[in-house]
Amino acid sequence: MPQQSAEPGPVPPPAPRRVAVSAPRRHRTGGYSARAGAADLHAQPQLGQLYVRSLVRNQLRLALGVLAVLAAVLGGLPAAFALLPGLRTAEVAGIRLPWLLFGAVAYPLLVGAAYFHVRHAERVERDFTDLLSGPDASDSPDTPPRAAR
Repeated sequence: MPQQSAEPGPVPPPAPRRVAVSAPRRHRTGGYSARAGAADLHAQPQLGQLYVRSLVRNQLRLALGVLAVLAAVLGGLPAAFALLPGLRTAEVAGIRLPWLLFGAVAYPLLVGAAYFHVRHAERVERDFTDLLSGPDASDSPDTPPRAAR
């Protein structure tokens, strides 16, 4: 019987070492941050009340505007059907016009109004945050231009 050597065969090379790659820390040199802006609002309660009241007023104006348009369009349809009886019996593709308008057109209109409201409400909040961030925040290279947001 042949003797086996105690020494094993060739040793496989070690697995490559994993290296974590990270970006260097960015330190702001001066300027404002949103947290500092909020702290300023707490430090100056009258200014904070003015800014928050302005935000709430803009949000309310937007909500009431969207609601007024929806009320005029959706509320105007029954008035139009009452004033013009011929519309009640009109048919489009075999479907009566009132059923078509209230059953098929009203819901996409509501979704569109909701989409419009959310987009503009976010814009109002972004403008408010920009106001808190200070005058130099919009000039910073890290901030994308308004159109890209």
